[in-house]
Amino acid sequence: MDTNHSGIVIRDAFENNLKHISLSIPKYCITVFTGVSGSGKSSLVLDTVAATSRRALNDTFSSFVQQYLPKYGRPHVGSIENLPIAVVIDQKKPAPNSRSTVGTYTDIYSLVRLLFSRVGKPFVGYSDSFSFNNPQGCCPRCSGLGEIRELDIHKLVDFDKSLNDEDTIHYIAFGKGGWRWIRYANSGLFDLDKKIRDYSPEELDLFLNSPQIRLKNPPSNWPKSAKYEGLIPRMYRSIINSEEGLLHAAVLNPMLNMGVCPDCGGTRLNPKVLSCRIEGKNIAEVCDMSISRLAVWIGSLSDPLAADLKKAIGERLGALEEIGLGYLSLSRPVGTLSGGEAQRCKIAKYINSPLSDVLYILDEPSVGLHNADIELMKKSVCKLRDAGNTVLLVEHHREMIKTADYIVDMGPGAGMLGGEILFEGTYPELLRSGTDTGRMMGESLPMKEAVRTPSGYFRLEGADIHNLRNVSIDLPLGVFAAVAGVAGSGKSSLLECFRRSWPRPEEIVYISQKNIGASLRSTPATYMDVAGDIRKMFARACKVKEEYFTFNGKGACPVCGGKGVIVSEMAFMDSIETVCEACGGLRYSPEALRYRLRSEATGEELNIAQAMDLTVRLASIFFAGTAVEEKLRPMMDVGLGYLHLNQALSTLSGGELQRLKMASSLGVEGKVFIIDEPTDGLHMKDVRHLLGVFDALVDKGNSVFVIEHNTDVLRSADYIIEMGPGAGENGGRVIFAGTPRQMMDCPVSVTAAYL
Repeated sequence: MDTNHSGIVIRDAFENNLKHISLSIPKYCITVFTGVSGSGKSSLVLDTVAATSRRALNDTFSSFVQQYLPKYGRPHVGSIENLPIAVVIDQKKPAPNSRSTVGTYTDIYSLVRLLFSRVGKPFVGYSDSFSFNNPQGCCPRCSGLGEIRELDIHKLVDFDKSLNDEDTIHYIAFGKGGWRWIRYANSGLFDLDKKIRDYSPEELDLFLNSPQIRLKNPPSNWPKSAKYEGLIPRMYRSIINSEEGLLHAAVLNPMLNMGVCPDCGGTRLNPKVLSCRIEGKNIAEVCDMSISRLAVWIGSLSDPLAADLKKAIGERLGALEEIGLGYLSLSRPVGTLSGGEAQRCKIAKYINSPLSDVLYILDEPSVGLHNADIELMKKSVCKLRDAGNTVLLVEHHREMIKTADYIVDMGPGAGMLGGEILFEGTYPELLRSGTDTGRMMGESLPMKEAVRTPSGYFRLEGADIHNLRNVSIDLPLGVFAAVAGVAGSGKSSLLECFRRSWPRPEEIVYISQKNIGASLRSTPATYMDVAGDIRKMFARACKVKEEYFTFNGKGACPVCGGKGVIVSEMAFMDSIETVCEACGGLRYSPEALRYRLRSEATGEELNIAQAMDLTVRLASIFFAGTAVEEKLRPMMDVGLGYLHLNQALSTLSGGELQRLKMASSLGVEGKVFIIDEPTDGLHMKDVRHLLGVFDALVDKGNSVFVIEHNTDVLRSADYIIEMGPGAGENGGRVIFAGTPRQMMDCPVSVTAAYL
């Protein structure tokens, strides 16, 4: 191992599944970490290197400031030397917020606002006046959201019930006895046993529409300082137009009629602000332009007051164009971006940064990118390095791996079978190394010749959401179909229209990139519904109640309460987590751990903590012949046999979560699967395994549609639909539909050249 000062020297890293590894990462280079999914790449790069750098940086701030900074666990590593400050550019999408747009997320909108306040005619106010998040600038009807969310009172209130009945007002805390219900029940204004529909017109108006008023002779249980407010204005003020509305959208949205705000036409701004123009365009029209067109328009401005802002805005727009996001507009809501698009927005922020000697860590920047866009990503990554920085990539894409100055290949397997360094060196050396990655870099799957014939077609007519141009197409059923095209070409939009149009929604199995809605205590055992079966088997064998075998009940360690750790709060400092000495982190009480279950298949005996700590593969052997083995088989089929039954779902990657969702749907028949970029985060070896899963689904009588860029997947499909030819307003059309072999002869296909 090279231990000179030119590299980042890591000694004895044993975070998660890492096997006490040591290595030196060269500085001022692009280093790619590759290997099968679950081999320990993220454990080394993100959980060890990035976490150590972030913790060291946080320590430079006062203890008061530190309490507001993100917390990073203490990595299990002997030492790291020569470590620069790390900037992590990951796949996490920003928190969904209806007030956040590409313009606000990239900070370009604040510069555009400044431009309009200086140059726009007539003058309507300073920069803040052009903000739709400011009362001076926002449309009063929609409060700057661009859409109206109007309450359907009959979906909120059951008029055939009285206030004393259960569930008269169908929203949180308005039920009988709830803290919101009390404001109506204790007001003394209403007969609590009278049905709402029997209220007099005056009573109904007071109940539904009254503005905030002080009660003249309130009952004694009415708070002295409180005001009474009708149900509708209260819903708008404290719920619909507040953060709570976003938090409880699943409950609230079915009660709302939603659409574009008729007053501002979706621009979010008031008429006064929209009257201010530069060369005939108001700020909303400017932000609706694609970034490519906007860059040209900004460059054409001649007013001398715009000179410095032209340069600043132009540089930021140029960075977004360079990385292939020229099709986005500044008004695009951030919630509609894919993980890859959000990540590229972050990268664009740093391309023109004056900082150097920074450690940039990118988590699979190729995700969601067509091969045509990969060239732009490669240039951007090289630009970061050439500015005097060190770049680490966790990556599987062949072209991104070829860009590396240095490669670290991890494995050999996943989970406990991984965590070792198989190879370190250059790309030519990798090809000669004999590792799975080195071998597969030079191989690609052959073109599928024996394609299935569709069992029928579904006619999709006039699809026109987002950038789709009134698309009509026959979608093949009973086959494995792939939807291809450059990022932003309309692939997801096409399948969204398909989902909405399918006559029997219960037949659609949609597996997106979104995280499983899971609590902190969710594990593969709870998700695949085997935790209860295992507890029952222990209870039956040991002749005690099931609750002894859960750390959420009687089986919990009495010292840590089933958490496995003791958290010591340190006021302004980081709280300190220590493994519970009583249970050694196992979470269970000594009494629960006394009981053991003997495997009928292997004869081995385990206690509940040992059984729950088995990997899916070992649990399938231990519980062979039981319902547990049957329920775990789909996880084996999708290549997740290395996960532990008790592993927190929060520790899984996006690709692992997606395959876990897939596992929960295997075995069904006669369904339509729509899967969004299933190869994200997968090594070439894992992709081959996944193709077998898709074929098995189709052979069981299902239809499978995948949104995909991976050429191995496209070559293995029965049918390909390509959207394009470009992105955004230059896309939204079907440019090819047919077999992979037919695609090779399509002159307008952008994808054919990469097959």
